[in-house]
Amino acid sequence: MLDRALVWVRRDLRADDHAALHAACRSARAVHVAFVYDTAILAALPPADRRVAFIHQALADLDGQLRALGEAHGHAGVGLLALHGRAVDEIPRLAAGVGAQAVFASHDDEPQALARDAAVRGHLANAGVALHTVKDHLVFERAELLTASGLPYTTFTPYKSAWLRKLDATALREWPVAALAAALAPWPAPYAARPLPTLADLGFAPAAGALHHLPTGSAGGRALWQDFLTRIDDYAGARDYPAVKGPSYLGPHLRFGTLSVRALVRTAWQRMQGGSHGAEVWLSELIWREFFHQILAHHPHVVGHAFKREFDAVPWLRGAAAEGRLAAWREGRTGYPLVDAAQRQLVQSGYMHNRLRMVSASFLTKHLGVDWRLGEAFFALHLNDFDLASNNGGWQWAAGTGCDAQPWFRIFNPVLQSRRWDAAGKFIRRYVPELAALPDDAIHTPWEADVPPATYPAPIIELAAARRDALARYGTVRD
Repeated sequence: MLDRALVWVRRDLRADDHAALHAACRSARAVHVAFVYDTAILAALPPADRRVAFIHQALADLDGQLRALGEAHGHAGVGLLALHGRAVDEIPRLAAGVGAQAVFASHDDEPQALARDAAVRGHLANAGVALHTVKDHLVFERAELLTASGLPYTTFTPYKSAWLRKLDATALREWPVAALAAALAPWPAPYAARPLPTLADLGFAPAAGALHHLPTGSAGGRALWQDFLTRIDDYAGARDYPAVKGPSYLGPHLRFGTLSVRALVRTAWQRMQGGSHGAEVWLSELIWREFFHQILAHHPHVVGHAFKREFDAVPWLRGAAAEGRLAAWREGRTGYPLVDAAQRQLVQSGYMHNRLRMVSASFLTKHLGVDWRLGEAFFALHLNDFDLASNNGGWQWAAGTGCDAQPWFRIFNPVLQSRRWDAAGKFIRRYVPELAALPDDAIHTPWEADVPPATYPAPIIELAAARRDALARYGTVRD
């Protein structure tokens, strides 16, 4: 039994069903919990980043959860310590400061995170401290699902089948903390009663209205989950319409672990077993998430390169023409209303409807001929639920460069997509108000209106010509 341990939370910002916290409380007499606002990550973010605000509020909620657990066992002074610096410096320093014999954390298979963890592990080992990492934010990870040949899956459908076959009570086991929380210990001096840093302390400013429609922390995640459970049976039919309340909106909570993915899967699986097609389709989306994570774990070259390496040779548009098209796409002024509405929704709220992510990404790469990596980076900067594996996988799927991707010759038509999924133009009118006065049919092709809106741009490209260009571009590197 260890005398003292430290739990380093990263993408698991909750105190319930928490694998690392459970393991630490079973292994040590005294356990402390800490988070690091890593300056190696924060330095690349804008000064009013919504995700930093989300994390900031989630940590306040987690601090409250830990305090309540400690008080339930008669321990005052239990709580979360949030540090600001480089994790490779702060975690070894903190472990030494509290006399921890071990640090517990959850797995993170992003290349930058693996490098960080290796450096932390080395510093801790030099001081005789072990770093233990455990699975938490995925049901199945790394090499848990392999083909009959012992290779990672690169096609979704057989991966999904294997995932569902392996799913059982053991995979969805809960890692409870409350019964073990007597191990949670008050912070010793000089850490005791240290307040959580404010956004200003971190060098960030609040993003005006950024989280108005996004409940934060575990409490906010549970509220969203309970709301979605009243709609989950209708998910299959509602999820593709951006003006309809169809999605779960749980992306940020999955990304930052304010909710346990195991708890969500347990409920969705039970509903699916009861005949809910909506729950079945939503569970499939969670499996896509895990599919892209195992792709990243086994094929880290996808960060910066096409999964199918031959597609690195696609002759993307370059120079001023590419920069102009990219700027128009970013700013929602391409002249194609559904694409522009999607981009404006992203910039204004940090959220983009899942179907629109596919439409917008296809339009940038295939109609505008712009390198998918530039679009991927823009989404990474703005999405509240940005997750490297899912973002990279989604962009490579849309660009036709990834594993099990949309074929390079399949090109979403943004007008047809608009007419099908936003027929009455309700979503477009919300984000492109300069088109609000147009009748329903004309709102999808405003350039064809009797009097085209003077303040809305003409189409940046002609679709048929852009499609021919795309086929020729990809045709130079056919898979």
